[in-house]
Amino acid sequence: MPDYREIKALLEAEGIAVEDNPALVKQKSRDFYWYSPILKSQLDNVTGDLIVSPKSEQEVITTLKLAFAHGAPITPRGGGTGNYGQAMPLSGGIVLNLLGMDKVRDIQPGRVICEPGVIISQLDKQTKAHSGQELRFHPSTAQTATLGGFIAGGSGGVGSITWGGLRDLGNILRLRVVTMEAEPRVLDLSAWDLQKVSHAYGTNGIITEVEMPLAPAYDWVDVIVGYDTFMEAVRFADALTHRNGILLKEVAPIAAPVPFDYFTRHKPYLKDGQSVVVLMVAPHSMGPFLAYAEKMNGDVRFRSDTVESMKGMPHAYELAWNHTTLRALKVDPTFTYLQVQYPGPDHVAKVEAMVELFGDEVIGHLEFIKFNGAIQCSGLPLVRYTTPERLEEIIRLHEENGCPIFNPHRYTLEEGGMKQTDTVQLDFKKETDPKGLLNPGKMIAWDNPDFDFKAGKNYLFPGLQSFMEA
Repeated sequence: MPDYREIKALLEAEGIAVEDNPALVKQKSRDFYWYSPILKSQLDNVTGDLIVSPKSEQEVITTLKLAFAHGAPITPRGGGTGNYGQAMPLSGGIVLNLLGMDKVRDIQPGRVICEPGVIISQLDKQTKAHSGQELRFHPSTAQTATLGGFIAGGSGGVGSITWGGLRDLGNILRLRVVTMEAEPRVLDLSAWDLQKVSHAYGTNGIITEVEMPLAPAYDWVDVIVGYDTFMEAVRFADALTHRNGILLKEVAPIAAPVPFDYFTRHKPYLKDGQSVVVLMVAPHSMGPFLAYAEKMNGDVRFRSDTVESMKGMPHAYELAWNHTTLRALKVDPTFTYLQVQYPGPDHVAKVEAMVELFGDEVIGHLEFIKFNGAIQCSGLPLVRYTTPERLEEIIRLHEENGCPIFNPHRYTLEEGGMKQTDTVQLDFKKETDPKGLLNPGKMIAWDNPDFDFKAGKNYLFPGLQSFMEA
């Protein structure tokens, strides 16, 4: 067992900020895992031993070197806005709080270089002021999420309708990563090598610098269009995203009763019983957009460019992605959610089949995205949760109907995604984290290479046992 008092003293002697107050450590040891009733029961008692807050790459190197020598696990953390326990220390140890590494180093045409702890909305503010540019896409938590956390734990977001996801070649330009070894190395990764650490939860290296592509920034217009049925809203969204000349950043059909019941600030503009499409439209595309909405019999309920004041109103993107789930959970904590892929080209038919199969038990919420160059939709439907068994049955029925689930009720990389080993990330971990001290428990392939993904059983990381017995 590492001696954390000794580790704290050694780090403080190097001038690195360390916190061991149990209440503060516990607070920084959680994320939004409680979206899932399954994860809530598994991870509720998880806490680290120390919070270490480096201010530079050199302080990260010093921390990793010292932790390696003492056998202390390290779990990196940004804003803590993830939903799957990505940033939770399943073996205790050091939570590496990277919020202090938030410098923007360089802004050029089409690119920005910065540290991983920069808050995404603050980065966009700086790039807009500098040269009218913004990130291509961001999560709905842009006001509190860090860029490094998004890269390590996210996959796409607001803007993915145009630009695709983080795994698409060119959507990250370069990452600088520190290894967890006796003598930590600093590696610069680009092109195909980025897949080694993108969406790897910090299991095989700590990101210390990021280079991202930028797009032209617009004063995006938030729009809400109402329809009497969810499928009418879906068909409008699908048709609209195929109009090449209309520039969009967000297209999210959301089924009744969610908008009227849970979008409290927008409620005066909404109609009870209507499903909606939440959109962000470039100002120069508003004329063509409105013409198309009229052609498709859309009921334009809200436009941010015509209201007297947006003060106190959330951005459109804060009604979408997992903010939709959050708004429902705040009112009714019995909700949970799923992450569904509806592979094209018959994605609309697949959505309709699921609507007919589940009715009001699984309430529709789609995000239209560009996937492998083609328009399709992924889903973040709200689920009226009853039992773990019924939730598993809902997942099974989706998959039997050709709609793969990326399970948000699992904390491991594999169970939440591809249900198989990512050999590229595993091989990189063997090279960069030989003792397995980086974010333990999140990569099954490292802990249990013989795990049977088809057995239908949850992987339970042994390091969790002490917390679950507490």
